[in-house]
Amino acid sequence: MSLSPRRLVEQIEAAPTLPHGLDERFNGYGVMGLSFTSGHVLAMRRFPATSVGPGYTSVWHRDPRGEWVFYSTAAPHLACSRYFGVDALASIETDVRLIWVAPAHFRVLVPAASLEWDVALGPTVATRLMNAMARLLPGSAWRNPAFLVTMGRMAGPFLGVGRVGLYGTAPNGQRFIANPRVVWRVLNSRAVVAGTDLLGPPGPVAPQAQLRDFWIPQHGIFAIGQAHFEPFDPARHSARTARS
Repeated sequence: MSLSPRRLVEQIEAAPTLPHGLDERFNGYGVMGLSFTSGHVLAMRRFPATSVGPGYTSVWHRDPRGEWVFYSTAAPHLACSRYFGVDALASIETDVRLIWVAPAHFRVLVPAASLEWDVALGPTVATRLMNAMARLLPGSAWRNPAFLVTMGRMAGPFLGVGRVGLYGTAPNGQRFIANPRVVWRVLNSRAVVAGTDLLGPPGPVAPQAQLRDFWIPQHGIFAIGQAHFEPFDPARHSARTARS
């Protein structure tokens, strides 16, 4: 029997390790993105191991006007805003809590935003096939840009989530590689702000949300895997963690 999302997460948390390389590396899990019919978008990242600083948890929120805010337990320049901050209205270092309430169900709490977000996961025929294929791939394939571009083009329609970007350029200018090794579908989700269901039911948004070459899935996907970014170069990359 395959392990539950919570069990795999517990293994990562118990012994966080980084993939080999000289670039900026991250190992962990999260919701690649979840769109709501109201136009809101949420994403979550939990990286117990990173090569740029301490492990951290981050929640991304885009409102219907297209404004992004990043909440993170690490300083913005050591978290997701290091790569996406140019497109963010604000990047806030704050408490973010992740609580597993069942083997495939967790809750995310961001007190600073009065956000309570419940996520229930499950396998589908498509995710099972994707996971089986991922297990057969050699390590070199996960670092090959041409292969990842092709894989992203296939994965989006196959999973029914719109466009997927596994290789490209982040808003701050760094090239990135995303390696989702195991995935599940978000089957149910509800997000409450200050006790009110302001975000509504999950569903696709038009146009599909993106942060330069990173596309937010139109239907929620939870992934365990790694991410690689170019080392920061002040001559080519922006150090801004928010627009303001």
